[in-house]
Amino acid sequence: MKIVNSLKSLKGRHRDNRVIRRRGRVYVINKTQGRFKARQG
Repeated sequence: MKIVNSLKSLKGRHRDNRVIRRRGRVYVINKTQGRFKARQG
């Protein structure tokens, strides 16, 4: 999992990427391609 400052750039890398807020943190998750995972902060 990457930890990055901007998730907006990672969201556009795959069409199944989703930006989700959990416990005050922002995540990018992808059900079909597991390598696209990131957390902000």
